[in-house]
Amino acid sequence: MSTESWSTPRPTEVHRERGDAQGGPPPGVLAVVFTALFLAGLVLSTVLAGGEPFPSPFGDTAGIVAWFRAHPDAVQVSGALQFAASIPLAVYAATVSARLHRLGVRAPGATIALAGGLLASGFLACCGLIGWTLSRTEVLELPQLVRALQHLAFATGGPGHVVTLGLLVAGIAVPGLLAGLLPRALALTGLVLAAVAELSTLTLLLDGAALLLPLARFTCLGWLIAAGFLLPRHRAHARAAARRGSAGGAVHTGSTDGPVRATSTGDPSRTGNTGGPTRASVTTSTTSTTDATAGPDHEEV
Repeated sequence: MSTESWSTPRPTEVHRERGDAQGGPPPGVLAVVFTALFLAGLVLSTVLAGGEPFPSPFGDTAGIVAWFRAHPDAVQVSGALQFAASIPLAVYAATVSARLHRLGVRAPGATIALAGGLLASGFLACCGLIGWTLSRTEVLELPQLVRALQHLAFATGGPGHVVTLGLLVAGIAVPGLLAGLLPRALALTGLVLAAVAELSTLTLLLDGAALLLPLARFTCLGWLIAAGFLLPRHRAHARAAARRGSAGGAVHTGSTDGPVRATSTGDPSRTGNTGGPTRASVTTSTTSTTDATAGPDHEEV
């Protein structure tokens, strides 16, 4: 018995390819870039300062002013790299928000992620520019101004940046959990980290709560990297994975996007049709056809 099969092209394929071209840069790569720039600012400034870290804003004014006057280059490099890190962070927020909308998220989560990311980027940029200002010789001549600018840099780069970074994490984690766009464990971890980031607001009231800042900051940065690489481009990614997992070797019937037909030239008496060749659905090749047509809907992560 000879058979002939064909499938019609999917009408949405061209639109998806155009959408992919407009999807923006990979968010995982953006997260790596802004994390690397931020860490480079910390490391290089410490090296330039001879291993001495930035002074705590809760220390005495004389010691703080002396440190800034002794290490203006370290302060300048730190401020410049923090400002540079804020740019890919803003692009990350815009890209992830747009992707969540494309994945069908209509809840406020996508907008919360965008707002949180832009605010976090803005606070980090302000912190970097204030830090750069603290490296100017004319500013260092005024101890009270140095003290005021350091407090402002701490407020913007500390609780201001970390709390809003938590909003970005929460805006991705909530729809990632409810819509199944992220692994459940990763989404739940993001919710916990976002809660810790929000609690760092207490730093404005209690000096001891400042310990929450590095804890929330660095764990959130790591989470954003993971989420950036694991967030799919299309919902078909999750649907196809679930379909393959639930198939268990069973034969699918009619699960392809396009029709699959076959012409049979077998014995008419076996089909009950005496008028000519029989046309029947080919179900044994459906599984392989589905795998072949599902490819463009996925993002390899």
